[in-house]
Formats: sequence, C-alpha cells, structure tokens
Amino acid sequence: MAVTLEFIDFIVPIALIQEKYPGGWETCLKDHANLIGGRVWYDEYLFRDGAMNPGDIGDLVDEWTALGFEPYSEINGKKQWQDMCVVEGLFGGATLHCPWLAIDDETGGAYMVGFPVGKLVGREPFPE
Repeated sequence: MAVTLEFIDFIVPIALIQEKYPGGWETCLKDHANLIGGRVWYDEYLFRDGAMNPGDIGDLVDEWTALGFEPYSEINGKKQWQDMCVVEGLFGGATLHCPWLAIDDETGGAYMVGFPVGKLVGREPFPE
C-alpha cells in the first residue's frame, strides 16, 4: 500500500511507532483517533499526518522528537531523515534524503522502500 501525499506530509514508519511511541501503535491510534480520515491516515507500513504550512510541520517534528523519535542522522556529512520524514509532494518530494521512503511516479503516493506500492490510502474513504 501507499499513502496519499497532500500539502506537506509528515510520515513515520509504523514499525518505529510500535517500538518508540509511548504505549505503541494502539496508543498512537487512540491519540490520533479524531484526526484519522481527516489529516491522518496510514497503510500497513506508514503513518501520515500533515499540515498546510512549514510552521505546523515543524511543530509535528518537535512533538515526535519529544516522544523519543530521532528526526535526523548524518551519513557522509549529509543530514537526512531518520525516524520520520517530511515530504512536499508538489514541490519535489522529501525535504531531506529519506532512505526508507519512496514516491510512486504513477500515483504520487509514498510507500515503504522494499515493499510493493499496492493500493493508495488517503483521506476518503479511509478503511476502518
């Protein structure tokens, strides 16, 4: 599966949420229940939140960093996304290199590297 990109996207692998989010995936879903199908959706591998401006995306990065997620790493002197990724789908993709995320040229959706693109999941209709 792949997640629909819209405005500015904040994406985290679900496997890392299970590992690092206080209370795991179930708590993450409860914490975001009122946003699912609005600005939040997910597939089998990726959780997507988003915003319409850089300031709000910066707040998401800060919030998840405070939860124990590492936003960045440095490889060969180049900063890249680590536990999360910010994508501007209409303006060139990931704002920094994100080694675990790929964009499907056909649908414009984001998917986990190494897994099939599959069906595109987004705002409507969001599966229960």
